[in-house]
Amino acid sequence: MADWLARLERAHPSAIELGLERVARVRDAMGLRPDFPVILVGGTNGKGSTCAYLEAILRAQGYKTGLYTSPHLLRYNERVRIGGAEAADAEIAAGLQAVEAARGEVSLSYFEHGTLGALWQFVQAGVEVAILEVGLGGRLDAVNVFEPAVAVVTTVDLDHQGWLGATREAIGFEKAGIFRAGRPAICGDADPPQSLLRHARAIGAPLLRADIDFSFARTADAWQFRMGEIELANLPLPALAGAFQLANAACALAALAALAGVLPVALAALHAGLRDARLPGRFQRIAGPVEIVLDVAHNPQSARALAENLRAQPARGKDYAVFALLADKDAGGVVAPLKDAFDAWFVAGLAGERGQSGEALAAHVRALSNAPVEVSPDPVAALRAAKLKAGEDDRIVVFGSFYTVAEVLSAYSDASPTFRG
Repeated sequence: MADWLARLERAHPSAIELGLERVARVRDAMGLRPDFPVILVGGTNGKGSTCAYLEAILRAQGYKTGLYTSPHLLRYNERVRIGGAEAADAEIAAGLQAVEAARGEVSLSYFEHGTLGALWQFVQAGVEVAILEVGLGGRLDAVNVFEPAVAVVTTVDLDHQGWLGATREAIGFEKAGIFRAGRPAICGDADPPQSLLRHARAIGAPLLRADIDFSFARTADAWQFRMGEIELANLPLPALAGAFQLANAACALAALAALAGVLPVALAALHAGLRDARLPGRFQRIAGPVEIVLDVAHNPQSARALAENLRAQPARGKDYAVFALLADKDAGGVVAPLKDAFDAWFVAGLAGERGQSGEALAAHVRALSNAPVEVSPDPVAALRAAKLKAGEDDRIVVFGSFYTVAEVLSAYSDASPTFRG
């Protein structure tokens, strides 16, 4: 499979090319018309968590699920899950080969090729429902060539402005592009852009909005969800950490409620799925004398959520940041909500076309934070430096990018949280 992925990385002139015409042509050539319900999940943040809840709940009910997400942390196989298990190398290669055989002279990006390959696998495996995470934006993203039974937009905030526009209004329109006429549309953002609301009205998508059409509230050690005549009390707190996870879980429940006539789910499955959902890199905690937290926060909204999590779950000792960010991200917007959260920053560089040096990123940190800043060439070296500084009961928070978390995760053995570095 590694040869396939290397070939795809070289095959298309750009890593990202938004547009549906090419993908739709190959979809049609492959005869990819799923006869199972498809759930599209988009949004600036919270997409992966919402997908994880949907998969866990539907699996608990006994449905055979297909889940397609991106990006991956350690293995491409993480992107394609069938029945809760990562697809094997041979299965992924077969899907990619099926796309290659059908595409003719049509050039596809890495993500487009992988998206069609994943859906081919789902059809071959006979899944009963597919959950597809939007890669970038929504309107022109490859997953949007498939017709959703329900579409979810979790949040709308600033990210990928070079592709989606410089304002929430511009980005909201792109996110709303996954809505369909006459099909339920879920919006988890309590203050959505007017562009999203206008688009839903214009196409006749029945929009269900957080705090208006559905709501949630935490109690002492549980939470409750309401939507129309549905009232669910004493729900178990989500397995994924963070107060904002209730909003993501509520989006999943709203989507399932909208599909109750097609995919009925019992209360016991809701409870089990909420307890069992797992997603690496989202306030993922590795216990030890020095706790390590891994979080893929890489834009201002997710940085605010990370700051809220750190305040809600304070360390017994000091907090140290291991931070690396791609050059096309809003460094000031990410640092600002966290400027007083850390006793020291260990800033690292990221390699690659979109990477930036540790020194360039450190300048942004020093402009906003009074804490000491140390620069390392890469995230693993920065973590090593932070571990030398940290004492028992201190906490190290690794964040800034999927790439940052992936590099650190790869430095841990699969069998134990022992750092290799």
